[in-house]
Amino acid sequence: MFMKRSILVFLTFLLLAYWAYRPGLNGSFIFDDYANLPALGAYGPVDNFTTLTRYLTSGKADPTGRPVALASFLIDAHNWPANPYPFKLTNLLLHLINGALLAWLLLILGRQCDFEESHARWAAIFGAGLWLLHPLFVSTTLYIVQREAMLPATFVLLGLTGYIRGRDRLLDGHVKRGATIAAISIGLATVLAVLSKANGALLPLLAFTLEATVLKKPSAHAKWALNWLRGVVLVLPTCMLLGYLVHVTPWDLGTIPTERPWSYGQRLLTEPRVLLDYLRLLWLPHPYTSGLFNDQIAASTDIFHPWTTLPALLAVILLPLAALAWRRRFPLIAAAILFYFAGQLLESSVIALELYYEHRNYLPALLMFWPLAALFVAPGKRLRPRVIAVIAVVLMLAGMTHLRSTVWGNGTEQALLWAALNPNSDRAAADASQFEMHLGRAAEAEQRLRRIIPEHPDDPQLTMNLVSARCMQGSIDATDLALAAHSLQTTRKGTGLLFKWFRKAVNLAKSGSCAGFNFHSLRTLIDAAWKNPGIASVAGHRQDLFNIQGRLALAQGDVPMALYDFNAALHAEVRPEAALEQAAILGSAGFPCAGLAHLELFSSLRGKRARPRFGMARIHEWLLQRQGYWPHEIDHIRAQLLHDAKQKMPQGCPAELGSRDVKTLQ
Repeated sequence: MFMKRSILVFLTFLLLAYWAYRPGLNGSFIFDDYANLPALGAYGPVDNFTTLTRYLTSGKADPTGRPVALASFLIDAHNWPANPYPFKLTNLLLHLINGALLAWLLLILGRQCDFEESHARWAAIFGAGLWLLHPLFVSTTLYIVQREAMLPATFVLLGLTGYIRGRDRLLDGHVKRGATIAAISIGLATVLAVLSKANGALLPLLAFTLEATVLKKPSAHAKWALNWLRGVVLVLPTCMLLGYLVHVTPWDLGTIPTERPWSYGQRLLTEPRVLLDYLRLLWLPHPYTSGLFNDQIAASTDIFHPWTTLPALLAVILLPLAALAWRRRFPLIAAAILFYFAGQLLESSVIALELYYEHRNYLPALLMFWPLAALFVAPGKRLRPRVIAVIAVVLMLAGMTHLRSTVWGNGTEQALLWAALNPNSDRAAADASQFEMHLGRAAEAEQRLRRIIPEHPDDPQLTMNLVSARCMQGSIDATDLALAAHSLQTTRKGTGLLFKWFRKAVNLAKSGSCAGFNFHSLRTLIDAAWKNPGIASVAGHRQDLFNIQGRLALAQGDVPMALYDFNAALHAEVRPEAALEQAAILGSAGFPCAGLAHLELFSSLRGKRARPRFGMARIHEWLLQRQGYWPHEIDHIRAQLLHDAKQKMPQGCPAELGSRDVKTLQ
């Protein structure tokens, strides 16, 4: 009867979580979804083995490419574009599965601590329920691409459960069998977790935090075997991971990573402040937080600026040390603290990621609420009021999660709320202005942008959107162009969205629909981008700029200059996809001979093509080469261009068309 009641309560928590998240399932794709999910259709529908292998090896995040996470997206779609609803539903189901796995792990840990069975069960159920219904994880669960953050948690939970089971067998005297189960559990789960996201490599360290705190101590006769198991399965991989972090840390911490406004040393000083803010949100939850926009967080310039840097640094050092010192007296609290900080080791240390993202707490916070749950449901006096109190907290969290999910189900409301909650965030302002322009409220978008541009004059997202908002109203002036040119010349931020804007701007300039914005205006902005060393020094960015110049020349009817710029783009970085795209642009514009000349240039430069050195990118390149993918695609477009050229120029293409431009660039 007791077991049925506890299972019924946890099933109720799962249903409550589904209810809380249900409004957010109607939301759309956002931000990094568009950077990752189009791979589903990059090589055609994923409906056969050939396209499957191309898709699974196409990932660019981490050296591994995260193929397990990519494979999981095939549950929801096999082509692109796709409907976001199935992706979000799968994410929610995965979150519920993780909640169930967490409850099972916490039950095992409670038994390891010699809790009474009822205490272990209720502590596990409420500890998992508090995590499952916490509103902070809405921005992980409903952000489709963050399935890459959820899957490592799944494999970590499975790996820890298997490890403890094997460890128990070992302690019972079945040394060989127990060690095998434990080693396979950690090894296989770590591999699968890493192939989902790199922080899965933390599994051995996370298991070691449990060894140091809540797992049963071995008897004298089994101690040697357990020490060997720990050394090989937990300590050795952890030392390799720490060695990697030391290896990627530059000797000069003042080094500034590409496209980041802070140095490695400043990041290390900032992350303690970030970690304490994460803990604030975990223990003082809010229905509405800054969400995905955290660029307003100022990096710490030294230990005194801002003043919170030193206290945060001391707290982040002293909390784990205190947990280690008091792990015998307060094992559950020590386990939660050490597990949390160990789980943040990769994403909150020296690797030059963005300073702050809420989804980084999904895995580290797994044990966070277990000590509280165990305290509230512990046998003793006033048990009923304590249980009622923890139920009330669960219901409160469910209500907050429901409110937050409702916002995630409405893209416009979400963008405007995030802009209001992050008044100093240039990204939030840029995103909100785009939604306002989409709704035809260009004047409101302009007002929003003009308020924030003086605080972020080097952000081209803001100034480019201002140009768009002004053009929607009919005209721009020299001041608007000057703001845009200044931001392009000084920015250190990512430029992917910037080049997409430029491509649309070519058509805008050609249409003549915006007074004050013409080919000369666009050329001025391109020249400003060339003056930015952070752009001009990167081969891929140079290729993008030449590509835009080629499009601009083509729009002006200057085909030789268009071909020259497209050829220059290939010289900047020899990539078959660039050659195919640019040849197709020339052909579709009615100049198939220029397209053929461009393909000839690519053939002559093919030997200079840079190859990926290691990782999944190298495997992907090898696979495409083995399958003959690029030769097939080039032959296909060449055949189409030849057909079009014969239709347009029966006498044949001018022989000197391509060679002149190749010699000029060489």
